[in-house]
Amino acid sequence: MDIKFNKNEDYNKLLTADLKKRLAKVHLGGGKKRIEKLHSQGKMTARERIDYLLDKGAKSIEIGAFAGDNMYEEHGGCPSGGVVVKIGYVKGRQCLVVANDATVKAGAWFPITGKKNLRAQEIAMENKLPIIYLVDSAGVYLPMQDEIFPDKEHFGRIFRNNAIMSSMGITQIAAVMGSCVAGGAYLPIMSDEALIVDKTGSIFLAGSYLVKAAIGEDIDNETLGGATTHSEVSGVTDYKAKDDKDALDTIKNIVDKIGDYDKAGFNRVKAEKPAEKEEDLYGILPKSRTEPYDMKKIIASLVDQSEFEEYKEGYGKTIITGYARIDGWAVGIVANQRHIVKTTKSKTKSSEMQFGGVIYSDSADKATRFIANCNQKKIPLVFLQDVTGFMVGSKSEHGGIIKDGAKMVNAVSNSIVPKFTVIIGNSYGAGNYAMCGKAYDPRLIVAWPSAELAVMGGAQAAKVLLQIETASLKKKGEKITEEKETELFNKIKSRYDEQTSPYYAAARLWTDAIIDPLDTRKWISMGIEAANHAPIEKDFNLGVIQT
Repeated sequence: MDIKFNKNEDYNKLLTADLKKRLAKVHLGGGKKRIEKLHSQGKMTARERIDYLLDKGAKSIEIGAFAGDNMYEEHGGCPSGGVVVKIGYVKGRQCLVVANDATVKAGAWFPITGKKNLRAQEIAMENKLPIIYLVDSAGVYLPMQDEIFPDKEHFGRIFRNNAIMSSMGITQIAAVMGSCVAGGAYLPIMSDEALIVDKTGSIFLAGSYLVKAAIGEDIDNETLGGATTHSEVSGVTDYKAKDDKDALDTIKNIVDKIGDYDKAGFNRVKAEKPAEKEEDLYGILPKSRTEPYDMKKIIASLVDQSEFEEYKEGYGKTIITGYARIDGWAVGIVANQRHIVKTTKSKTKSSEMQFGGVIYSDSADKATRFIANCNQKKIPLVFLQDVTGFMVGSKSEHGGIIKDGAKMVNAVSNSIVPKFTVIIGNSYGAGNYAMCGKAYDPRLIVAWPSAELAVMGGAQAAKVLLQIETASLKKKGEKITEEKETELFNKIKSRYDEQTSPYYAAARLWTDAIIDPLDTRKWISMGIEAANHAPIEKDFNLGVIQT
């Protein structure tokens, strides 16, 4: 290995170590004192509940661990959005689990909490996955009720989704393991089966204080809506559990009896490890987001036996397309090539230089056809993003780059096979869209710690914003010295760079997770397994496109 590889390896391992450090902090939720308080009440934390429920030793992935990261600081913060979401296995069956974190504002719903819960339900609906709710929530966070209560993608959408999933035949099980109040009381009761934990679980539309204020009735919360009331009087819940573990054991027994599911039929054989070292991913990826590297080496460290059947290898070289297997699953890969590529138009013309990470007309044309092929063959698509956008300039415009880019976006939009997106490096502008960014419904979208998401790179954006800023100041009569201009540039770039961070994106759920590159195969494999629960029910149709 050369010195450059070693420097890259050190840098990317440091990024991964920082990721793990940040995750350890996030996993504490509201902090150790609040965890201790929960334990003193005889309750488990959200993460302890999920760990107990999921099969020991089996794989799992967490959705939205960084949701709310560095947001709502004026309200004390909201680690993981106050809710933990994981895809894992219960009695060998893949399920999605959603657990309120009562250590974060008593499990109250912030705006990001609603968005994360809706994302969890979206995953369950797209993949027809059984979903389990572990409820322990004080309801809407009242100081921000206007941002979580009334709109289409707010709190009420959760219960609408409960009803839709029920009509789709998707299993929903809810365990009330703490507070479940007001509108939130509908979630467990709109599930197929509901459990409640004795003495700690409670369900009511209005608590005892509000009942007293509203109608003058004196009653305690346990009598009003405790486990005995709802299991023996109202009939609202189906099972009464003596404690958290008893409730979780009951859920395991229920899941264990669910019948088999119809399958989409995606191709899978025995999984094989890559022939190339997976750990080489750290050394291949350069520290600088502008430095070229060979994406084919990344692919070789991700796919089974490092075998990759490349499609149109000699054409449209700034996008790589081809077939491979990941953990046994057949996949079609669409990846940005970061090499500076030389192409030869004909024997009589000299070669032409193309910039790595940029989508050209021929690359977009190739990708469009490959995506159509994967839809024809029912092969899931994996997008490996390191893209700076589409090529600009008169030559590209006259050559129809907008038309060819539109064809690729059309193919991505209308694709009926499941799509999975991994943001390895840059994810800029329309390149993000064409390479299946969040707006294009990937079943899962994850970022490596090296990722950057923005309209354009920090330096370029800062230069544009600097021109606007200096022009505005000059109009006001201010003199802009070279030192002042440098100061403004650095200030603008610093602010912009913060917004391009993968953590900024993950906090807002523009991605489902930031992952260790070595976990990429696991995420894609579990994602395809989830997608295999949902047979494809429509045909692939590109619609109207410019030829």
